[in-house]
Amino acid sequence: MRYFIKIQYDGSKFFGFQRQSHKKTIQGELESALSLINKSPVVVKGAGRTDVGVHAYGQGVHFDLDVIVPAERLKRAINSIVHPYIHVVLCKKVSDDFHARFSAQKKSYVYKIWRGDFSPFKEDYFLQYDNPIDIEKLKECACLFVGQYDFHNFVSGFRDNSNGTIYDVNILESENVITIRFVGKSFYRYMVRNLVGAMLDYNEGNCDILLLEKMLKVKNFDYQLRTAKSQGLYLEEVCYDE
Repeated sequence: MRYFIKIQYDGSKFFGFQRQSHKKTIQGELESALSLINKSPVVVKGAGRTDVGVHAYGQGVHFDLDVIVPAERLKRAINSIVHPYIHVVLCKKVSDDFHARFSAQKKSYVYKIWRGDFSPFKEDYFLQYDNPIDIEKLKECACLFVGQYDFHNFVSGFRDNSNGTIYDVNILESENVITIRFVGKSFYRYMVRNLVGAMLDYNEGNCDILLLEKMLKVKNFDYQLRTAKSQGLYLEEVCYDE
């Protein structure tokens, strides 16, 4: 029986999502919990492999169990084991061909920038940024990134394919916090962090719009700007048809 769960987690407490030997990860903790419930090994698949320090409000995960457990009871059982830094907010049975990653229609990520006084209690959850910010400059970049592009200059490591689509980039201001929200499909490693880094470099005058356009549109042009720290990034939601 295949199940889907939507989970939240505090990424500062783990070495990323992906299972690693001798390190505490989201995948590892979930697999340990589910293997206890199933009484045999369980492998989980996530919608995205978030890196060390990255958080989630709505990560999607699927797995198969040998036993049939009512969804609400399964949700409570998982939460009782993985508490308190991982929390299942939704659990349901899905079809056998459902896949947390490949069935996803789109994803949204948010990046949070703290504009108030420095606080050690904010360090794991925001980019604490003390340079002046020109919101209009950030919005110029936001408009530039919307569309279908080869994002190879904004992706870490070599990939055969780095084509993707960003449907929307929205910038929200509240007291002391700037939130940049990306909605799209096919986000790759460090991609959101590199896009935010480019926005901050443009804000500081370290690059211009022509360079950013060239990075997006010229296939063989290799250039990289800064990578924003992982702690400000959150996987907000994964959307499915099912």
